[in-house]
Amino acid sequence: MERCGWAGPEQIYLDYHDTEWGVPERDSRALWEKLVLDGFQAGLSWITILKKRDNFRAAFAGFDPDVIAGWGEAEVARLLEDPGIVRHRGKIEATIGNARAWQRIEAERGFDRFLWDHVAGRPIQNRWTGPAEVPARTALSERISKQLKQAGFRFCGPTIVYAFMQAVGMVNDHLVTCPRHGELARPDRAG
Repeated sequence: MERCGWAGPEQIYLDYHDTEWGVPERDSRALWEKLVLDGFQAGLSWITILKKRDNFRAAFAGFDPDVIAGWGEAEVARLLEDPGIVRHRGKIEATIGNARAWQRIEAERGFDRFLWDHVAGRPIQNRWTGPAEVPARTALSERISKQLKQAGFRFCGPTIVYAFMQAVGMVNDHLVTCPRHGELARPDRAG
């Protein structure tokens, strides 16, 4: 059995694959952080974001949406000068707006429930045998993307949302030849 082909060869990528990618995440704040980071990844490689993730966390107040929701132009200017993150005005401004949208959803029903209700609270267990089978987007990621946009989110298109769903374990897209597929498909890991 071999890992999914996308994982490697750098240790940070292997560790991410082996311990984090595809593990069901239920914490609303952590889900928001991962969605924001997937938005920052648009047009870049995921390894770029992984290598900068600690810098992002420092620059964005630990990804506390309640703090970030109160930010304005002064914080945008500060972040645009931070070489440790991806300095993209649109993505930075979207993060602030997304924090405000997160607050509304969190107060209304919980961001975690908003997302996990789309899969009835349990990860979809795919059984891909090769990387060419794994979709970049699905009808479900299109629906979730549309709902996020209606709620005020930006940088959350269907491809970003599907990558997010994979990362947070809403779908188990480890190939069946990868040891992590079986580990994450166990009933005690899915709930």
